[in-house]
Amino acid sequence: MTHLEKVVYTAKAHTTGGRDGGASRTSDGRLDVKLSTPGGKDDGTNPEQLFAVGYAACFHQAIKVVGRREKVDVDGSTVDTEVGIGPGEGGGFVLQVALTATLPNVDQEAAERIVDAAHQVCPYSNATRGNIDVVVRAVGG
Repeated sequence: MTHLEKVVYTAKAHTTGGRDGGASRTSDGRLDVKLSTPGGKDDGTNPEQLFAVGYAACFHQAIKVVGRREKVDVDGSTVDTEVGIGPGEGGGFVLQVALTATLPNVDQEAAERIVDAAHQVCPYSNATRGNIDVVVRAVGG
């Protein structure tokens, strides 16, 4: 298990009602959303969508960090994320993630190298490693 040496930021959120008609709001008010169940008809988002957006943003930033470190042009890169939820083998529900990173300014080999390195740097990747299935794909230009 990896432990923080120093906390540099703490996100705080308050949720009422859960995913079925509830709401969540961050302490700074920048995020204020209605919640619904996955595939539900209610107006709102669901935790899996929020996780997908968070993971994609974090992973994309890791790509930019690795690109700068290796002096590789990652401008125009994108990350698409799919988060699946379903029953687990031992009961309860589990997640799975598929990330596809597209780096249009580098060849396939460089794209794979950068994305693999980003997967080692990204805090979301580090948090999920060994806990859920995460598939990472790289697409070069």
